[in-house]
Amino acid sequence: MAVLKVKFTKTKRDKLAQILWILNWVSVVSGIILFSLGLFLKIEIKKRNEVMAKGDINSVPNMLISVGVIACIINFLGGKICYDCSDANKFSRWKLVMLPYIVCTFCFTFCILVGALMCYTMKNELEESLYLGLRDAIKFYKDTDIPGRCFLKKTVDLLQIGFHCCGNNGFRDWFEIQWVSARYLNMASKEVQDRLKSNVDGKFLVDGVPFSCCNPSSPRPCIQYQLTNNSAHYNYDFLTEELNIWVKGCREALLDYYTTIMRSIGIAALLIWLFELCVLVGVRYLQTAMKNVLLLGDLEGESDGWLLENSFVETAKYNISIIKNLGKANQISTVSGMNDPNINVQNTDCGKTNVSTKSIPAAR
Repeated sequence: MAVLKVKFTKTKRDKLAQILWILNWVSVVSGIILFSLGLFLKIEIKKRNEVMAKGDINSVPNMLISVGVIACIINFLGGKICYDCSDANKFSRWKLVMLPYIVCTFCFTFCILVGALMCYTMKNELEESLYLGLRDAIKFYKDTDIPGRCFLKKTVDLLQIGFHCCGNNGFRDWFEIQWVSARYLNMASKEVQDRLKSNVDGKFLVDGVPFSCCNPSSPRPCIQYQLTNNSAHYNYDFLTEELNIWVKGCREALLDYYTTIMRSIGIAALLIWLFELCVLVGVRYLQTAMKNVLLLGDLEGESDGWLLENSFVETAKYNISIIKNLGKANQISTVSGMNDPNINVQNTDCGKTNVSTKSIPAAR
């Protein structure tokens, strides 16, 4: 029994073809939107590529870009097919193409769904990439005179100012690294020598942060050095007073920024997927209705359209049986080819054959 069978008159078939022609052009626009969203996300990721570790974070924008291009091509072809389906004579040229087209479009819509879901599942990969990238960027913050790293100080400073953040996980990350280059330290100073000797690694560690961590909205002048030393500042208590530097870590700030973008893109991709699925259902109805009207031979009469010719269970069993039969046929052909006595048999009697002259009948 056919699934969701609907009866179509010629007027309904023509209207369905016209509506699907328009919707396919709308789908071309949706493909352009998907392409643009993927390109936008790729550009946003590339902007802060210096503070991200190499990984698979570009898989989502690449997926959206690819799906967007495919959407434009498939829906452009679909618009042409639906336009010709308003005429039964023109439909005959697409008769053998429509079913493979529907199958390919179904796979394509599934890819849109995968791309939408990937926008919600790549948070862990993005967080790990940001953590490793920011860790290295902060570690090499002081290397302003080393080629390949000299840009990191500017990158980190602009990042902290733009996203109102400080450090990787927080401002305390700056306490654990030497972020002041040795070329700007007075090695003759006893204070500098004492700090270098105060840790095993011989680094100049201070309880301070770069200027880019300062919050300009704070009424108090920025305290960026000796943050944990209450006696170094007047009317200051590190444990109770609100600091006038950004407390939020840059990893969290960037993760929130990209998560918001990907959620919005994911919602848009899901809406486009639902729209494409509706168009695909309409094309399937049009294909079965036009196929049946050709079988009936009455181009002006009514015809049935459906999603599946048989039930879901029967269709699944039929497809599984086809796959099994293909496997068995391949297996039988292989085995028969191995056991065929006529294959690779050497002819050893290519010379003179010993045939008795008595066995040859005499000519009369």
